[in-house]
Amino acid sequence: MAKKRAAGSSGIAIGTLVRVKEGVTSPDMPDFPLAGWTGAIAEVAKKKPPRKYMVEWDQKTLDGMPAEYLQFCEQKQLYHLMICLAEDEIEPAEAG
Repeated sequence: MAKKRAAGSSGIAIGTLVRVKEGVTSPDMPDFPLAGWTGAIAEVAKKKPPRKYMVEWDQKTLDGMPAEYLQFCEQKQLYHLMICLAEDEIEPAEAG
């Protein structure tokens, strides 16, 4: 199945599996590291660079989310199943 690219873009295609790079933290919890978390690109923001990507976490990441992160998301009414990250915060991940 071919990956769908955003029109007129050379960025990461929707459906691509990605991993959060080392040193990246949650935009809402700056002291909370996300390095190694994995998911698939669900949406690409069509704004000026740096391009932003909506990452839908995979089951492995969801199963391993610390209670602290889940509680924070619940308290702040944040959706914990996805996150918006910049292109330089993610990299392609191996399936599996």
